[in-house]
Amino acid sequence: MAPPATSLVFKVRRCKPELVAPAKPTPHEFKQLSDIDDQEGLRFQIPVIQFYKYDPLMQGRDPVRVIREALAKTLVFYYPLAGRLREGPGRKLVVECTGEGIVFIEADADVTLEQFGDALQPPFPCWEELLFDVPGSGEVLNCPLLLIQVTRLKCGGFIFALRLNHTMGDAAGLVQFMAAVGEIARGASSPSILPVWQRRLLDARDPPRVTFAHREYDEVADTKGTLIPLDDMSHKSFFFGPTEVSALRKFVPHHQSKCSTFELLTACLWRCRTIAIQPDPNEEVRIICIVDARSKFNPPLPTGYYGNGFAFPVAVTTTEKLCKNPLSYALELVKKAKNEVNEEYMRSVADMMVIRGRPHFTVVRTYLVSDLTRAGFKDVDFGWGKPVYGGAAKGGVGAIPGVASFLIPFKNNMGEDGIVVPICLPALAMEIFVKELDGLLKGQPEIGNSKFIVSSL
Repeated sequence: MAPPATSLVFKVRRCKPELVAPAKPTPHEFKQLSDIDDQEGLRFQIPVIQFYKYDPLMQGRDPVRVIREALAKTLVFYYPLAGRLREGPGRKLVVECTGEGIVFIEADADVTLEQFGDALQPPFPCWEELLFDVPGSGEVLNCPLLLIQVTRLKCGGFIFALRLNHTMGDAAGLVQFMAAVGEIARGASSPSILPVWQRRLLDARDPPRVTFAHREYDEVADTKGTLIPLDDMSHKSFFFGPTEVSALRKFVPHHQSKCSTFELLTACLWRCRTIAIQPDPNEEVRIICIVDARSKFNPPLPTGYYGNGFAFPVAVTTTEKLCKNPLSYALELVKKAKNEVNEEYMRSVADMMVIRGRPHFTVVRTYLVSDLTRAGFKDVDFGWGKPVYGGAAKGGVGAIPGVASFLIPFKNNMGEDGIVVPICLPALAMEIFVKELDGLLKGQPEIGNSKFIVSSL
């Protein structure tokens, strides 16, 4: 675990928020979102942050001005992002392409990139100052769909922070947009990958027919008040480099040796987290693995499609089974859930959304893990080179903090490439989580170290 830089305090001076509209007139039209886009579980804002170093070759160029101008030009191609969401009959979301623009904030901070320390990872100090929540801008309907703040640093570096209305796109779609802004900032006249709307490709069939169980959308009553409390939350980030991953692989039996790092970490985090929050032994617990389904279609979704193209496949077991069985048990469940996603699965989700009124995925005793290691945030270049850190701004985003974690590509201060995972838990549960994970990384046998009540605390 890296020492957090959260003790760092600095001042940010922000200019008045402004709207950046497309640089040329764009069509005024209504564009429907897909039946995957407008599900309840995506009706929230997703924050991303990128840190860039000073580059002497860019001397005299202002990142705020360069990015603001590039945004206006990029929005000519991505003009739906400059519009506003409306809700129609059956809770169907539609973008009215008004060309009003996105919110842009110019800012300066009296801090250098070096002061953030070696470990640039969530949680970030003064986070609310680096992505200011403009009053009245954060609703899902009738509000700007993007909010961007560019903060110049004393050292000549800068921070690019962004908030996207998740119904408009997923990580892959957002990176595609950010990469387009980067290309135009570096002098291109149009993006190398042109945006594709075509949201009808992920609409429900007529008539809709649900062909999978979709237990990720089960209605579960929160009888024991097990939704994570919002007060006294502890945010920590955990680094998994080659050493940590090989320590965990020692728990994997031979017949599962082909498992991916994502599957292994997801199984490990789920088990440690469940032990930490101590649900009732007989209650059901869930793991949701985000799976990008773009390539699962025949033909695959078109290059340039920037809508939500992923599924929330789930594995369900009881607390007791998860915590008393070896790690290989959780690993098997994670693999099985991931492998369930294919084109028919996505069609079935879209159909179910229409039949059931676009429900939220289950959050009671649920943990959700999303792999951003290949999303491409770390390659977005506005002319100052690649970011020192790029990706999720915090763990536990969405309607219920603490439910989600992201796997983020990361280089530690020893130059090792690995994955950093921000975790958000109540303080006491965090202590148990740290102890449990530490035990696994030190190779302690799993059986017996997983009591439901950890008396030593």
